[in-house]
Amino acid sequence: MRAPFQNYFSFCVVSRGVAQNISISKSVQTLLLLFLIIGGLYFAREFLIPLTFGGLLATLILPFSRRLERKGIHKGIAIVMCLLGLLLIAGGILALIVWQVSDLATDVSEMQQQISGLIGKIRDFLSTAIGISGEKQKEIIEQQQQSSGVVQMASMVTGTMGVLVDFVLVTVYAFLFIYFRHRLKKFILMLVPAEEIDRTEKVISQSAKVAYQYLSGLSMMIVMLWIFYSIGFSIAGLKSAVFFAILCGILEIVPFVGNLTGTGIAVLMAVSQGEGSGLIFGVLGTYLFVQFIQSYILEPLVVGAEVNINPLFTIVVLVLGESLWGIAGMILAIPLLGITKILFDNIESLKPYAYLIGGDSKQRKGWGERMRKLLGRK
Repeated sequence: MRAPFQNYFSFCVVSRGVAQNISISKSVQTLLLLFLIIGGLYFAREFLIPLTFGGLLATLILPFSRRLERKGIHKGIAIVMCLLGLLLIAGGILALIVWQVSDLATDVSEMQQQISGLIGKIRDFLSTAIGISGEKQKEIIEQQQQSSGVVQMASMVTGTMGVLVDFVLVTVYAFLFIYFRHRLKKFILMLVPAEEIDRTEKVISQSAKVAYQYLSGLSMMIVMLWIFYSIGFSIAGLKSAVFFAILCGILEIVPFVGNLTGTGIAVLMAVSQGEGSGLIFGVLGTYLFVQFIQSYILEPLVVGAEVNINPLFTIVVLVLGESLWGIAGMILAIPLLGITKILFDNIESLKPYAYLIGGDSKQRKGWGERMRKLLGRK
């Protein structure tokens, strides 16, 4: 009786060890795959960033291109018309910014005097609190300016050329994605088994819907923010209020960081005007009021629940996106995470991860949700 028992015990131990080894092996393979994906995203960023922007831009103008095609316009001409319309809108916004900057330039001398006074106070504080004399501070600043002047000029030229090249690539990618959309969709469907075709078509449709909903909703929200910030900054007495309103709205494309950066610049402008603390508190009060309207009304109303991400993973993916792709990664992080969540929702083994990434739909209830129902927005 003892020998069979010992054999059975040895078999259980060996089986348990094999199971543990298999589990550890799968975990190691998963980690290796994750690191390979992250490494690939980082080293291929010069290629992937314009491609991804082109894909998201294609989802934004695709509905308009379809409407033109249904009216009998050739597909290529319809796409070009949509792209030209989008470029005209962007050009109009840029012209408005240039116009506001030209008005702002008339107050530069006064701003320089105010900023010089602030710098003088900071130097006096450093001299008395830390012991760094004014001459030493001036010497340090001059050394930094001399050493970085040429480098800044070269990086500015290189950056401008890179932006122009990426702009052309994004436009070309968007055109080609829309023009060959049926071929690309058929290619994806050819890769999956026949029983998974319906589910794959659903994933493709939902992914395009999420990208379009996020981008179109974000565009509408930015326009509304321009209006609210313009009114608030004008009432507060901030010079070039429209310019800073446009700046704060455009920077909203970078979640969390963008609106803080834009408002910080507006506060610096308020400080440089030298009109006392009332203007500063007016700018900050405008920011807090607009943030309240944005969080509880604008986002539920125009963005909706399609991109419903857990705040923890929103911050994590923003930090990861900035580490991999810089500012572009922060802009692309939220829509890409929304598409990833849809993919996880439709794969049985990945549904727990979709639940982990997603947010609580009850958090989106409120006046914004009631307004959506009142306006008939689904």
